Amino acid sequence: MNQTKLLRKPLLIPLLLVLCFLSMRISAQHSKLVNEPVDVSVDFKDFSNTIFFADSLASFDPQTGSGKLKWKRHEAFSAHNFDNSMLSYKRSYSNEFPAIEYAQDPVLPFSVEFTSPRTIRIRANTSSQKPGAEQSLMLVKEPVKDNSWKYSKVNGGHQYTGSYGSVTIYENPWKILVRDANGKVLTQTRGQQDGKASYTPTLPFSFVRRASDYSRSVAAVFSISPDEKIFGCGESFTKLDKNGQKVVLWTHDPNGVETQTMYKPIPFYLSSRGYGMFMHTTSPITCDFGATYGESNAMQIGDENLDLFIFLGEPKEILDAYTDLTGKASMPPLWSFGLWMSRITYFSEQDGRNVAEKLRKNRIPSDVIHFDTGWFETDWRCDYKFAPTRFKDPKGMIADLKKQGFRTSLWQLPYFVPKNDLYPEIVSKGLAVKNANGSIPYEDAVLDFSNSNTIKWYEDKIAGLLNLGVSAIKVDFGEAAPLSGIYASGRTGFYEHNLYPLRYNKIVSELTKKLTGDNIIWARSTWAGSQRYPIHWGGDAETTNKGMEAQLRGGLSLGLSGFTFWSHDIGGFTMKTPEDLYRRWLPMGLLSSHTRTHGQAPKEPWEYGEGFQDYFRKAVEMKYKLMPYIYTQSKIASEKGLAMVRALFVEFPNDPGAWQVDNQYMLGSDILVAPFFETTKTRQVYLPKGKWVDFQTGKSFNGGWHEIASGEIEVVMMVREGAVLPQVKLAQSTGDIDWGNIELVTYANTPVNVVVKVCLPSENEVKEVVLTKKGNWFVVSKDPFGGKIKWAVR
Repeated sequence: MNQTKLLRKPLLIPLLLVLCFLSMRISAQHSKLVNEPVDVSVDFKDFSNTIFFADSLASFDPQTGSGKLKWKRHEAFSAHNFDNSMLSYKRSYSNEFPAIEYAQDPVLPFSVEFTSPRTIRIRANTSSQKPGAEQSLMLVKEPVKDNSWKYSKVNGGHQYTGSYGSVTIYENPWKILVRDANGKVLTQTRGQQDGKASYTPTLPFSFVRRASDYSRSVAAVFSISPDEKIFGCGESFTKLDKNGQKVVLWTHDPNGVETQTMYKPIPFYLSSRGYGMFMHTTSPITCDFGATYGESNAMQIGDENLDLFIFLGEPKEILDAYTDLTGKASMPPLWSFGLWMSRITYFSEQDGRNVAEKLRKNRIPSDVIHFDTGWFETDWRCDYKFAPTRFKDPKGMIADLKKQGFRTSLWQLPYFVPKNDLYPEIVSKGLAVKNANGSIPYEDAVLDFSNSNTIKWYEDKIAGLLNLGVSAIKVDFGEAAPLSGIYASGRTGFYEHNLYPLRYNKIVSELTKKLTGDNIIWARSTWAGSQRYPIHWGGDAETTNKGMEAQLRGGLSLGLSGFTFWSHDIGGFTMKTPEDLYRRWLPMGLLSSHTRTHGQAPKEPWEYGEGFQDYFRKAVEMKYKLMPYIYTQSKIASEKGLAMVRALFVEFPNDPGAWQVDNQYMLGSDILVAPFFETTKTRQVYLPKGKWVDFQTGKSFNGGWHEIASGEIEVVMMVREGAVLPQVKLAQSTGDIDWGNIELVTYANTPVNVVVKVCLPSENEVKEVVLTKKGNWFVVSKDPFGGKIKWAVR
């Protein structure tokens, strides 16, 4: 029987449709290991697939910015010259029957829209079917049209001009140019003609249709300019500048921080050239930032339709616009900014009480006791119940800890092993992700958070803990939603896998807010939009110098992806921390928005001896005294989509040196931190243009490179000249801080007024206090707090 007659058999059609639906891009994305990252770039090199190159505008309505784009059919082949083969592309022709029913070169919907004075939205479909109208979890709301952009007809195309740049769409060959307000080309699409200058065949703006199942994916290919730098893509532990790298955006448990895979991939990045891009999808993405070809930024997006947002401006402006779209982090509670004391793990009520007692006895400020995997009857077997053999009165313990100024945090995860008492219920009620035969893909049952019944069941379990008095839930794991799974949403893991962390973060955060009033979780995995649900920590860092260094790069990269709040396991997770490494890592953890000691035991400072405990205490005291600065800067950052642990160039975009540094950071706008990643007494520190004052020694420095010695606390910590740091008297918990007495420590050497921003937790509103110099001293000349605060100035 020939193929044509076979396809006409009516009984086979439903079966073929099912097989197409269940096929998971087996030609290229089939993983050899469970949850191995899906690299869609392989499909664009597969000789069995068909590639359609963006060719020309078939129609366009300037009033709506919508029209149709013609795509020319091509195929990959092996080009050969002098005993050397390379992949290239050639024109191909229709292979469908009957040919009159299917276009050889399809003409498909395309649009350019404007959603803010800085934001451009480019959409292109790979079929005539419109994408679903379901509200995206990644967006705060569906963006509306911004009418500030003005249209003009140009030779061979169309142009829209706004306050911050312009977009030109050429008709034939089709091309989009994005310029800044001065007319400089920031980036442009790459078509087939743009590859003519090279003997190396390059992929143009295109989409692939897979021979295995006729599914499609888009390659949005743009130019990279000389000396361009690219940052973001989530918590990436590799070199901060992604130019020259191939980054696979697939939520993954890398079991450490020294690999290319990520707990927290984010489909967003920004460029030193003055633009950023957000790939609005949950599918796997492979970003080839000049790794394959230096001039080509090929965003190979697994989604069948392109939805790309472009933002114009400097880094702060781009991050603000991006988080206007996907959401900004609201402020977590004050107590969360204190020290979280933890290890893997405290096993009993007595363990928790003992740690709390010793922290207070030894005068070490702290706010949270965290119980990790050992509060169940069987370690790691999450059943949401305190082990009755080891926790005689968990509610009483939680209440007693709170009286001492400690909140309680608990670990859990969304995977359930067969021996878990909850496993039969989860499976029988259909609460877990299923596979093609209606069973479950893994040995574990993985909660399906696209299922409303699952959400209700899960919320009931978490609510029981929150109602018991627990203050925070550790939202661990979430990176292994089955690729082959069939979800209640009707989609497979190809689209649900990356979305899983966002669903997970949202559920726990919103329930915690509802029941306790606090917007807080402690989460490991993310996707775009997860920044709305703080706090996220950096995963299971290696207990090594390189682990410490990579952990910081990951935090900086996440901060360049719209996340304000971030923490990490001080000292590393994987082994007992050597005292030397603990001393150096500690200030990096304290000089972050959030601070937790966690990992293999011991983590408690008294376990390292009296000398280390004294050092630990002094370092923690520094953060608690700086709490008004940290809280105020956090509030400011949360309103602008900025990170507290901030890459230097975000504050100093016009300083070329600031773009080169990935082992220092700004804590807020005024404190520069340079950790020690090796056992040395000094390190090279780059200070951006201006004057700086050493926080620990009071020495002054000009901008540039300097060899600077550590202070008593093993870190270089510089304050920008002209800054004023609000501080308070030491308290043993944030709840005991006296916000009615604030000291303003000035680093200003100027005869004019100085402004310092202050935010009281009771008000959560940033106000400006003005200082005026009288003689050799500053005095408060404008107090917006109306006498609520007694100011001391030095």
